[in-house]
Amino acid sequence: MALQISATTPEHPALLLELPWDVPLEEWPEEVLVPLPRGISRHVVRYARAGDEVIAVKELAERPALREYELLRDLDRLGIPAVDPLAVVTGRTTEAGDPLESVLVTRHLGGSQPYRSMFETTMRPATMHRLMDALAVLLVRLHLAGFAWGDCSLSNTLFRRDAGAYAAYLVDAETGDLHPQLSPGQREYDVDLARVNISGELLDLEASGALHPSIDAIEFGQEIYRRYCALWEELTRTSVYPAGKYHYIERRIRRLNELGFDVAEMQIEHSSNGDTVTFVPKVVDAGHHQRQLLRLTGLDTEENQARRLLSDLESWMATQDDYAPGDPLAARPEVLAHRWVRDVFRPTVREVPLEVRGQMDPAEIYHELLEHRWYLSERAQHDIGIEEAVKDYITNILPKARATLEPTIPE
Repeated sequence: MALQISATTPEHPALLLELPWDVPLEEWPEEVLVPLPRGISRHVVRYARAGDEVIAVKELAERPALREYELLRDLDRLGIPAVDPLAVVTGRTTEAGDPLESVLVTRHLGGSQPYRSMFETTMRPATMHRLMDALAVLLVRLHLAGFAWGDCSLSNTLFRRDAGAYAAYLVDAETGDLHPQLSPGQREYDVDLARVNISGELLDLEASGALHPSIDAIEFGQEIYRRYCALWEELTRTSVYPAGKYHYIERRIRRLNELGFDVAEMQIEHSSNGDTVTFVPKVVDAGHHQRQLLRLTGLDTEENQARRLLSDLESWMATQDDYAPGDPLAARPEVLAHRWVRDVFRPTVREVPLEVRGQMDPAEIYHELLEHRWYLSERAQHDIGIEEAVKDYITNILPKARATLEPTIPE
């Protein structure tokens, strides 16, 4: 069987052809590999360079490779945080003609880390709570989309910094299934499996001495269950309000927006006697602040980063002479937002040189600068200018922050 590359875009097959597909993945030469931290996997996984891109290559049998490739494409179409599928390579053989397993190729998620590399220094309990929050949000988003993961765990997740919190990305869809809608039993199975897997992974870390002594591995496994159930209830519960109290519905929608979700479709019913109104969010989409920021500025960020940037944008707009909400002659919000990107956001981020920024993306850098400016202002008891905050951040904060991120990819 001849070598075949099934790819999502036309340029990827040409780039991938340069890689040594006739060599087992664990024997690939160092010159094609990229030294990035890897998580635990049941398969052989390596990071390699293809042109200007860094890719993750996973070796597995042909049928599961093709299946996972299609599932990841489905998740991409649904807007679910997951690694980006690039190609499946089948028909691999050695120079002697011996068959080799197929491989799934995904794009490396820049700025992400597997959980084990995050525990190389003992992680504080507060950070652990943020990881559980991120994983609970990911699991809820998958279930709202009708995706049963089948193997939710820390090992099958990548984490990216998101304005002081974390965003979780699915990295292994091999055991997943996509349905029009999940039953309560399917969701319960996924969450229970997550609880068992996470407790087991934390017990393993505890045995190696990498777990903070105050962290109870079994209790943290229970925490993912509690956080998932609380978020699912908030997003899907039916609310009954007195007739005429329609602002209660608006308040419920605002609460969902604060959690980062939009109500895309709702059901409102009056009772037969007209005394009550029943409100049910039928379709809930994640990424409320992401979409708002993207519409206004064109910046594509994580959800918490978008929330932070929108807050700064609104504060800046309020200082502009031509900002007058409700005035048809005033500058439109989109015009002011693009002015903020041009005059505030980009110049501030450019003050932090690329060579010292590491893998931190511009939105995370800007969030860090705003936080550091606030800290310096509080300490000094007066407002600190952004220029001074940037200089102090580069000197005193950024070296420590970079130490917790993945190593810079060598040229």
